[in-house]
Amino acid sequence: MVGYRRVTVRAIAAETGLSIATVSRALNDHPSVAPPTRTLVREAAERLRARIGLSDRPRGGAVFVRCPYVLTDYFGLIVTSIAETLTLHGRQLVLTAGEAAQRTPLLADLDGRDGLTGVIVILPPEPGDDLVELQRRGFPFVVVDPRTTLPRDIVSVSAAHFAGARRLTAHLVELGHRRIGVIGGPTEWLASDARLAGHNAALADVGVLPSGELLRSIEPATERGHRAAGELLDLPDRPTALVCFNDKAAVGALRAAAERGLRVPDDLSITGFDDLDLARATGLTTVRQPLQEMGRMAVSLLIRLLERHELDALHVELATELVIRSSAAPPPPA
Repeated sequence: MVGYRRVTVRAIAAETGLSIATVSRALNDHPSVAPPTRTLVREAAERLRARIGLSDRPRGGAVFVRCPYVLTDYFGLIVTSIAETLTLHGRQLVLTAGEAAQRTPLLADLDGRDGLTGVIVILPPEPGDDLVELQRRGFPFVVVDPRTTLPRDIVSVSAAHFAGARRLTAHLVELGHRRIGVIGGPTEWLASDARLAGHNAALADVGVLPSGELLRSIEPATERGHRAAGELLDLPDRPTALVCFNDKAAVGALRAAAERGLRVPDDLSITGFDDLDLARATGLTTVRQPLQEMGRMAVSLLIRLLERHELDALHVELATELVIRSSAAPPPPA
């Protein structure tokens, strides 16, 4: 790992005020060392590793950006804004994306790369332990749109998923909808949980309980959205509206509705999330995520880490915006 050297026993002894012999015994788990002393030594070693890692990093060095997804639509906007903002800060970008990034785990992807000063990872599929290990090595990094819950001291930036989903469902409720189908994202994704909670909160405001019958969890792609929407629309008592995890799933839902002779929005309302170009092209009511601002904010947070600034806000959520178009209307008469 770049900038990661061994911490000497002498340095740990100076950090803790203990003797070199005691530090050596503690590092080797000698039974004569009390547990509190062993903990003191190991915590000091971690602090020193972090300091060495930061001090070794070249000022103005390159930033490694890892996006293990195809750079279209959603991810392309984020990566582009990161690249533009790094240029403004005089920093070079080293990018790995798509299948190449999927084949190699994060830590292995970093090993052997010289001249890096920090890392930005986008929707990382790796387990949280890998990110904790990266932090332990003293490598400054920021997570964009974390997939799972992060430890509180790992810096991240995302959209306000809960608030955006709540406002979207509240709009449907205001139109008169009560039986609303949900095509959500993968159950293990943080954004999926937050959006489903926002949806349920808006229903709870009008006394409607969530129904498992009306929920489908999918990988957020057009074909999966088409299939899930078909299942919901074929229920004996079909929903009057569908809220979809993203715009791509919503486009699939539009096709499923058309195949069943349902007019949108006269017979069925459909909404998305993200506000990509295809949402504008299809007239989708959706939630706009500040994707480019997420990229800019990630760079800003990383630069502050590199310059050793104190960060009070470690988990930054950027506001979303409800965008009302023509795909949602009051439900048809019973």
